[in-house]
Amino acid sequence: MTSTHTHTLERDGALLAYDVHDPAGPLAPDPGRPPLLLVGSPMSAEGFTSLRAHFPDRVVVTYDPRGAGRSTLDPAVTATTPQDHAADVAAVLDALGLAQVQAFGSSGGAVNLLALVTARPELVSTLVAHEPPMAAFLPDRELWLEVNTELGATYRREGFGPATAAFITYVSIQGPITAEHLAAPAPDPAAFGLGTDDDGTRRDPLFGLNNASCVPYEPDLEALRAAPTRVLVACGVESRQGFTGRAAAGLAEAMGSELVVFPSHHAGFLGGEFGQQGEPEAFAARLREVLEGSAADQGQPEPV
Repeated sequence: MTSTHTHTLERDGALLAYDVHDPAGPLAPDPGRPPLLLVGSPMSAEGFTSLRAHFPDRVVVTYDPRGAGRSTLDPAVTATTPQDHAADVAAVLDALGLAQVQAFGSSGGAVNLLALVTARPELVSTLVAHEPPMAAFLPDRELWLEVNTELGATYRREGFGPATAAFITYVSIQGPITAEHLAAPAPDPAAFGLGTDDDGTRRDPLFGLNNASCVPYEPDLEALRAAPTRVLVACGVESRQGFTGRAAAGLAEAMGSELVVFPSHHAGFLGGEFGQQGEPEAFAARLREVLEGSAADQGQPEPV
């Protein structure tokens, strides 16, 4: 039976909480099957509960990014960057004495792990970057950067409900975004079951901390290509025409690699966490296949 050991680590104004899920007692990395690191952002480790359950034969490491879940952040710190998160992940792996892991990063976690491979490539043998929300390689990048700026402004001006309603509206768009989308009236938070009460706090991990740096992040392609890490870019079969799916396709093309297609959608590994349902069993089977190298680079994209 898998045992879970929770640890904390102080890091530059943050107290990071991280977990080692160990099927075999004390942590003892096997060179033939390195630990599996699962990273989301702003999602906490809780979101990987279903996915990690499908890897009972692996040591799995999860953590809460700074300012999210159980990981706290000094109030004086008002923003975080992919480089900050990458340094945190590296510090966690160093604290565990792990020389190398295989890694799966989803959403902002994929962005942060791309930054990690750029800075510390020796730590990651294989990276699966699932739907990184980066505008850099999209033909409509300038409009998405404008959207990102406006989301941050809406959050600072009106709070969580209005910003979240706008966020859901934009990420639900299929295909390129247009000036008409930006000119549309602001959505009603009530239409999404969201309130408009504003408690005055501005520490939300997505809008308050990560917003300004995640979407505009531009990975160093030369460093990624030169790294010993096997970098695979992935998207969900159902979300490939949304912002994050298109961003993944743009990154894969820029890197000259195939886009790896996973079952389900952006949150396809969830099994009810946060009220969202994907296909965690099929998702885990695909991830295992990719990590083990069988058909890993055969994305088989559908016609678009």
